[in-house]
Amino acid sequence: MMPLDQLPEIKTDLFIDGESRTADDTLRVIDPADGVSVVGYAAAAGAEQASDAVAAADRAFPAWAARTPRERAGLLIAALAPLEADRPVAAEILTRENGKIRMESVIDCIVFEKRFRLAAELADQVGHVTRLAAPPVRTEISYLPLGVVTIIVPFNWPLAILAASLPQALLAGNTVVVKPPPTTPLAAVHVVRQVAQALPPGVLNVVTGADDEIGAALIEDARVRKVCFTGSVAGGRRIMSMAAPSLTRVALELGGNDPGIVLADADLGPEPMRRLFSGTFDSTGQICMALKRLYVHRSRYDEVVEGLSALLETTRLGHGLDEQVTMGPLHSPRQLDYVRELLAQARDSGAEVREFGEAADGADLTRGNFIRPSLVLDPPGDARVVTEEQFGPTLPILPFDDAVARADDGWSGLCSSVWTSDLDRAAALAARLRTGYTFVNAHGAGHLDERAPFGGFNQSGMGREMGIEGIREFMDTHSVGFPA
Repeated sequence: MMPLDQLPEIKTDLFIDGESRTADDTLRVIDPADGVSVVGYAAAAGAEQASDAVAAADRAFPAWAARTPRERAGLLIAALAPLEADRPVAAEILTRENGKIRMESVIDCIVFEKRFRLAAELADQVGHVTRLAAPPVRTEISYLPLGVVTIIVPFNWPLAILAASLPQALLAGNTVVVKPPPTTPLAAVHVVRQVAQALPPGVLNVVTGADDEIGAALIEDARVRKVCFTGSVAGGRRIMSMAAPSLTRVALELGGNDPGIVLADADLGPEPMRRLFSGTFDSTGQICMALKRLYVHRSRYDEVVEGLSALLETTRLGHGLDEQVTMGPLHSPRQLDYVRELLAQARDSGAEVREFGEAADGADLTRGNFIRPSLVLDPPGDARVVTEEQFGPTLPILPFDDAVARADDGWSGLCSSVWTSDLDRAAALAARLRTGYTFVNAHGAGHLDERAPFGGFNQSGMGREMGIEGIREFMDTHSVGFPA
């Protein structure tokens, strides 16, 4: 791996109305693996430039909406043409600004393209018309695009998460302003710009900047018909309050405190154990749909702890561009402090905290936002590491006799998992879990069926992404009645 101080700095501009635009200020992006190396600079828009992006999208909307869904799908697929060859560059940028290992950044890029293609395959359903015969009248029910959509994405999987709503919004006939995360804007701008410049001017715009500088312009403007936000519960509340005066619709994919339930008859061989491990610790635990708390039947408790411990012992921490590294740092110092606080409280409550992993050759874990992955064994049910979303590489494991009530006892409802050899029992148990998606004998993004709608119950969000349901989120139902 090239020394960090010898890697080139990345600079990105805004992209508005089909052209690049500079800004007076910039966002400085720091590598979380050492906390000091500058990855690059992104243009920091002001409110006026954010408003310009909304205006450009508003002007472009009538012509884009007038195209057929098949025409829009064709243009979107053609716009992906440069991305495969550019993937190594985009992945390297993403790893440097995000911290996750290169392989995961490559997957982020691949999923971005895949979700565009899956959305395009639904083009023929977008314009579907339902006809109701008379009496009393002959009625046609169709779907119309909303207008300008703002999409705000988080730092952890910015490309894949963006593509859970961006192609759906565009295919439905809307125009879009994308706001990448302030701490990881570079890869998102780099990739989305390549798509945007292949589309008619104003159809897809990218604006980077500080939330307090451009947030109001992208959310409160009456021309914005919908805001899609992925992030924390607190962030979702903030978006809703900003959108309320204009009654702008919101779609929120928020945090999750995902439970997993391992039943007595679960297969805990090497492959299921790897799925359990991956569903928890991929991306240093910084995935909304990662496993956050595990309830294990008492008869299998020691087996699960031993199996996960063996895998965690192989963890090698360091910079994500180092091929020998299997886990990078947390993204921010703030998150590092938060996870440490949860672990300290768990220890104080009497729980055993086991830490694992070693530094890769040449890695200095005293710099940056590194923390060793851990298991928290049999903590009290009200310990914060159980009740709060850790968003880090730790997993509380709790023995149970009857786990369903404990799994559903909380604020979240994003994902869950059931581990059992009895698929009928899995289905019955899944039906009792109040989460938007339940995995069986797996957990996490790698096992998500991306043809299906995705979203949360309770405080984990509202609305659905992906699938035809995700496209309908960006459309209004329109009924026309004709005389019989």
